[in-house]
This record gives sequence, structure tokens and C-alpha cells, in this order.
Amino acid sequence: MFFVQIMLISVFLCIFALLTKNHPVVFFVNMNAFDMPRLKYHIIAFLVVVVWGSTFVSTKILLMAGLSPAQIFILRFVIAYLLLLPFSIKRQTRWFAANVRDELMMVALGITGGSLYFLTENAAMNYTTTTNTSLIVCLCPLFATLLIACFYRSERLSRLRMFGTILAAAGVVIVVLNGHFVLHLSPLGDTLAFTACLCWAVYSLLMIPASSRYSSLFITRKLFAYGLITMIPYFMVYPEMPSVSVFTDVKVLVNIFYLGCIASTLCFLLWNWVIPRLGAVVTTNYVYFNPVVTIICAWLILSETITMWLLLGTAMILSGMYLADRKRKNQT
Repeated sequence: MFFVQIMLISVFLCIFALLTKNHPVVFFVNMNAFDMPRLKYHIIAFLVVVVWGSTFVSTKILLMAGLSPAQIFILRFVIAYLLLLPFSIKRQTRWFAANVRDELMMVALGITGGSLYFLTENAAMNYTTTTNTSLIVCLCPLFATLLIACFYRSERLSRLRMFGTILAAAGVVIVVLNGHFVLHLSPLGDTLAFTACLCWAVYSLLMIPASSRYSSLFITRKLFAYGLITMIPYFMVYPEMPSVSVFTDVKVLVNIFYLGCIASTLCFLLWNWVIPRLGAVVTTNYVYFNPVVTIICAWLILSETITMWLLLGTAMILSGMYLADRKRKNQT
């Protein structure tokens, strides 16, 4: 897993440096200085999802080491918030939103994209199968598309766009089920997974007005801050502290910093930056690639077999996303 992480980080930063034509760190300091073609935004969104798809393996390693899902969430968000502080101070980024309404919107982003999303997603796997959880959560772009269409006329679904979204969603179903069309229903677990799905859909909806008023650096830092703050009630009910001995394991430290530095800090920053440039619907559709990346990582690390179902599902996801974005291009 360590080799795969290094490879992902290296590829991510190298391609990212080529896209920005600058050193990656400079991007954080002067993020609005680049006029990037649309294709490059797609590449960045795809790279973010590649990293997020690999985090399931890192999380599993940390769970096996004795850390709880809540502890993993706190550790990665604390690291991410601390990493963003120097950039916020250097750029003199504001600490609070312009008004109470916008500040409450930041709280909602911290809950839907942070605390509640991660808690419900991880808790779901305790009450239902991993397949059910992956299937429901990875269908969040479909729900996000429908939700956004209800609030924004410009994002209303044309026939071609709806067909592309449904085609991509069907591809996810094929990839996740992988030829085993048997689902074991679990009301509690499936409800928790569906809650996580709705959280990401609401997060995508809220990012539209948020990104039009504030920088991605400000939004991402507030997301981490309120994600941590809204976890306080959970720890008041379930006080738990990780054992110090856990952190003596190099493998644990590598995976924690991978989740905190790359999967949280860099990926959330880029994701929030790409959304206003590609549109919330098109960007969110990249979440469909999550199960594909997870299976490929399992193939690289665990030597699992790549099946025809994966190839078919991936082709459907690619075709569906192309059709959805093609209509958007014709409209603009």
C-alpha cells in the first residue's frame, strides 16, 4: 500500500505541476492566477477521485490497527486544518463569512461534507454490507443532480443529460455488484448509507452559492473547522482516545498523513476549486469513479481479478459522463 500511495502522490503532483505550469505549493498562494482550459479541470477532478478511491484501503489499515472511524476523521481533519492555516495567514484570508447567513452555510458544509457524512458512511458498514454501503454512497451524484436541478434553472435536466447521468449510475451499479446481483437489505445500515449519500448531495448544492462568494481556500478551511467542531457532541457521548502505542507504527503514521495531507487538504481544496469551473453536477459526477478506483487499488495491492463487469461498468460511466457534460458545453 505504501508503494501505491507514493505512486499516487507522485503522479498527482507531477501532473498537477504540469497543469498549473508552476510548483504545486505556489498554487495554494495564488490560486486565481491560472486560466486553465476545461480539459485540465476534468483531469484535476479525476485525480482527486483517484486519491479518494484509494482512501478505503488506508482507512481499513487504520481500523485494523485499532483506530475508530471517528478518531480517523478527527486526525485527518486536524492535520488538514493546521496545514491550511499558514496559507490563510499569508493571503490574509478572512476568518468569518460576510454575514450570519453565510457563516451558517459554512457550518452546513462542515456537517454535510465532514462530520455527518463520515460518521453515517462509516457507521453504515457496521449494520449492512460493504456492497450496500458502496452502492448507495456512490450513487450520490444522481441525487445531487436531481437536488441541484430543483433549485437552479441552469442545471435543469435535459433528456440527454438525464440519460448520461442514469447511464453512469447504472455503470456504478454494475461495478459495485461485479456480477453478483444479490443485495441483503438492512433497514438501519442502508438508511445510514442513504443519509451519507444525501449529505454529499446537499454539500454539492451548497457549494454553488458558497463558491460564488468565497475562495476555495476559505471554504475548505471552514469546512475542516466546522467538521471538527460538530464532532464534539459525538465525543461527549462516546469519549474515546487512541492508544499512544498505535502511533509508533510507521504504517499507521504514513496512512494518517496520507489521509490528512493528500486526501483531505489537497483534494478538498482542489475539489472546491474545480466545482465553480466545471459546475456542481459535472464535478460531482466524478464520484462515480470511486468504486472503479477502489477495485483497481485492490487489484494492485491484493491481486484481485479485473472482471468484464468492471470494464463494462467503467465504459458506461465514461460514456454517461461524456453525454452529461456534452450537453452542458452546448448550453454554454
